Amino acid sequence: MAFISSLSVPTQAKDVCCKTENVILITLDGVRWREVFQGVDKRFFDQPDFLAYKKTHAEFKQEFWRESPDARREILFPFLWNVVAKRGQIYGNRTLGSKADVTNKLHFSYPGYNEILTGFADPRINSNDKIQNPNQTFLEWLDKRPAFKGKSAAFGSWDVFPYIINEKRSGVFTNAGFEAMDILLDTPRIQELNQLQKDIPSPWDTVRLDAFTYNFAFEYLKAKKPRALYISLGETDDFAHEGQYDQYILAARRNDAFIARIWNWVQTDPQYRNKTTLLIATDHGRGHLDLEQWKHHGRFPYTAPDGTEKIADIEEDDAIWMAVIGPDTPATGEMKNIPDVKQNQIAATLMRFLGLNYKGSHKTVKAGAPIKMMFR
Repeated sequence: MAFISSLSVPTQAKDVCCKTENVILITLDGVRWREVFQGVDKRFFDQPDFLAYKKTHAEFKQEFWRESPDARREILFPFLWNVVAKRGQIYGNRTLGSKADVTNKLHFSYPGYNEILTGFADPRINSNDKIQNPNQTFLEWLDKRPAFKGKSAAFGSWDVFPYIINEKRSGVFTNAGFEAMDILLDTPRIQELNQLQKDIPSPWDTVRLDAFTYNFAFEYLKAKKPRALYISLGETDDFAHEGQYDQYILAARRNDAFIARIWNWVQTDPQYRNKTTLLIATDHGRGHLDLEQWKHHGRFPYTAPDGTEKIADIEEDDAIWMAVIGPDTPATGEMKNIPDVKQNQIAATLMRFLGLNYKGSHKTVKAGAPIKMMFR
């Protein structure tokens, strides 16, 4: 009897969990939950100090303004609200009792990406400097498993990602910043993209335009067929820091379109169709109390006008959001009145979709648990 019972117990979590065989994680840097759930913020209309395209501002307002928040958000994020919201789940609308937060104490990019990719906040990650990440990301952890060896990759607009992924140690293929694509060089498309990246200037010295990140990642996806792919899009945060709200909005909608193209292709490919889970998230929030505060986020030390040393405290810069769609996720749509979810749960959730039990690589700190609501 005991022998029969042992045979009846599945030997792998995959047997009892999921149809998912591939995962794609895409992050949009510093996009507020307010735009995701409410659309464009009207307070920025007719504010020339927060606009890049002043001569076409009337058209911008006409394009993005609708009276209802639901209509505004659908105009801004059509894929998110017409596809993911109908076939998957979206978390983080704080007005409906759905809170998503970071657990790190700093509320800026490297600590946030470390938390997303490793599953825990690490106080050693306390700057955005190019320091090799001492922690294993889920991509590196996955790459150590024979079935997934060489099947993980990361693409980012920000040039710090080779350090966040710790490409040298991990061996996970990473293309970020202004790096040319050094594989698939025999394909005309990659040759063209490499040349265009040289020819087209970026507004920033550490962040390339998201169109290059998206296109490099998409070509890699089609040619190399990874089981785990991470794409980090960065324009939204940098335009926000520049105080260009219209560009922040336009970048967000471009990002939505990039994600739609990837998902639509995924549904046409035999390896990925009905076998892939897509999770979309952000690394941190940003301020909301006034227009100037929207430009900022992060808990940084600073000297006040009276000479006292203080720590920046920007309301809602720890507030994030998530969206998920795939064969194992209920079509619940916009989540309401649910337990809080945390950024440190993303890594374990993605690995659970692959039927794997991810605890993280830290000796004493466990990764956040999978988000059970994302599973049927």
